[in-house]
Amino acid sequence: QVQLVESGGGLVQAGGSLKLSCAASGRTFTNWRMGWFRQAPGKEREFVAAINWNGSNSAYVHSVKGRFTTSTDNAKNTVYLQMNSLKPEDTAVYYCAATREQVVVAKMMDYWGQGTQVTVSS
Repeated sequence: QVQLVESGGGLVQAGGSLKLSCAASGRTFTNWRMGWFRQAPGKEREFVAAINWNGSNSAYVHSVKGRFTTSTDNAKNTVYLQMNSLKPEDTAVYYCAATREQVVVAKMMDYWGQGTQVTVSS
């Protein structure tokens, strides 16, 4: 079965950093586009970042630009989300996802990870 497994979440103070990993297995994601999303309690799932499997064409929601960086390591079949200067409003469950299309929106993603909790205290 295709699996995306997130790890690296946890509790961090405001201003701190976390690096999330998304380990992919079960298929090859060459030519796919990977996305990061987050969902806080009572809120819609929100796009955070996207990147092609080959590491090109990254994109970010405005609120995380300059703070978050997504990258890939194809040899390890892993996608990363480096999160710096974390704010309490970044608190959410973070999900990685994959689509065979170039448009990265939640309703169009083909595969989802289970999510990892990120909590930023003030």
